[in-house]
Amino acid sequence: MSNVAVIDIGKTNAKLAVVDTVQMHEVGVLTRPNAVRPGAPYPHYDIEGHWAFLLDALATLHAEHGIDAISVTAHGASIVLLDADGGLACPMLDYENDGPDALADAYDAIRPAFADTGSPRLPMGLNVGAQLHWLLETQVGLRDRLAQVVTYPQFWSGRLTGNFACEYTSLGCHTDLWLPREGRYSALVETLGLTDKMAPLAKAGDVAGALLPDIATRTGLPADTPVFSGIHDSNASLLPHLIATQAPFSVVSTGTWVISMAVGGPTVPLDAARDTLMNVNANGGATPSARFMGGREYELAKPETAPPTPADVDAVLNGKLFLLPSVEPGSGPFQHRTGGWSDPAMTPGQKGAALSFYLALMTATCLDLIGAGGPTIVEGPFARNPQFHDMLGAATGRAVSTAASATGTSIGAALLARPDAPVPALTVTKAPTGDRWRAYATAWAQAVARTPEPATSS
Repeated sequence: MSNVAVIDIGKTNAKLAVVDTVQMHEVGVLTRPNAVRPGAPYPHYDIEGHWAFLLDALATLHAEHGIDAISVTAHGASIVLLDADGGLACPMLDYENDGPDALADAYDAIRPAFADTGSPRLPMGLNVGAQLHWLLETQVGLRDRLAQVVTYPQFWSGRLTGNFACEYTSLGCHTDLWLPREGRYSALVETLGLTDKMAPLAKAGDVAGALLPDIATRTGLPADTPVFSGIHDSNASLLPHLIATQAPFSVVSTGTWVISMAVGGPTVPLDAARDTLMNVNANGGATPSARFMGGREYELAKPETAPPTPADVDAVLNGKLFLLPSVEPGSGPFQHRTGGWSDPAMTPGQKGAALSFYLALMTATCLDLIGAGGPTIVEGPFARNPQFHDMLGAATGRAVSTAASATGTSIGAALLARPDAPVPALTVTKAPTGDRWRAYATAWAQAVARTPEPATSS
């Protein structure tokens, strides 16, 4: 089993990557935007568009490289509701839709405590429980149509095999449905009347089954190609390091969301108001985590920036020029703060440096909130940003490592099919010497402390 095709559905893009598990790198990748469809009955994901893309991509990449197995990884905060025929009981809600906010008070009255679930109360549909509550209350006839509730990666492995499931890493992603320390459903499942509607539990590395005959015919893959259940994307990034790295360590999975996860560090109380949470890793262990929408913030600020020169970096460090939180105020450790550029007259190059430093310092804050210790391993796009590495190392005082893979989620998901495969080596980034980097981090924290706290409603 050498080449594993990985279905990788991120919030921004849907991908199919073929991972060579001998060399442990991607040999082929096809992508499409994960655009949200705005039509009735509410903004929803283009499930059928993804399905057509995935079938075409499987056929193309199998013809080019050969595919021996299929695995799945997908973004969290998502659930799929199926009818008795395995079709969609309703369109798959975009978790950034604010519909669930209309019933927030009613939902708050039934949701379990953060102390039990490790799931902070989040806006819009970011709590899967809030999605389910809103859908069941507002979509006429849904409760009667609903046959199975399925976690998102397991929807795709189920569509390939006919065997749908719910899996621990996705249930542990701020759903309100799971008790991470106890490894069982929370009382919310019963409260919502879904006890008999949750699909069977599966582990990420379980084999969901072989391809359905019509899919084997459509793609050209052998009918006995195994399909593995699948894993939440941030936990896919964590998995190689659970296998190969001695605790304590932390992993920072970067993309639309920047998710920091601490393994083996000191136990610290989590603060729901600062977007900390308890994830569940592929081994079933509770994993302290914190997050902010770093990739989204990068895209929002990027039009004002240019790639920084060494002179730009020096000017930003020496002049204490900052980007202050929050660019995207709905998530992260400094929610609803009003920050922005400390000096709007900064040049585009200086803003480019300040943006990278901002992302690193937000990440350092997240790591501090979850008791991270040992080296920090950066996965995803930010692994290619030297200013990010330098400031993260300076701010934390710990080594920063990066993985050679550009798609840590795909490598992690491929390991579900080949857990004995070699884990890619890490490159250690040496933190810059001198006091001005650490002094910048300290000054940034002081400037953040001076920004206005969000107003609280009475």
